[in-house]
Amino acid sequence: MLIDREFLARQTFGDIELASELLGLFADQCRRLLPLIGEAARPLGERADFAHTLKGSALGVGAGRVAARASAVEDALRAGDAAVSTEALSEAVADTLAALPATS
Repeated sequence: MLIDREFLARQTFGDIELASELLGLFADQCRRLLPLIGEAARPLGERADFAHTLKGSALGVGAGRVAARASAVEDALRAGDAAVSTEALSEAVADTLAALPATS
């Protein structure tokens, strides 16, 4: 499951418009942060912070796969792995964004 819709409904008290708005914000963050996370010229700490932010955003909307992949990248970056692959995170983001309604 790419988005836990039941979790999102609980988070938004069943407000469909709020859920849609949150998914749109999540999608925007994915598009903005993913390139920054993968930018090898950036300091590891910054990249890890971007991954952490994406993880939190994903957790907030029930995007568990994105959250897990972002967490793994964050952990690797904080451990000093400058060559960490972001491929699994990129795939999770792409799959999740593709599953969102067109308005998100």
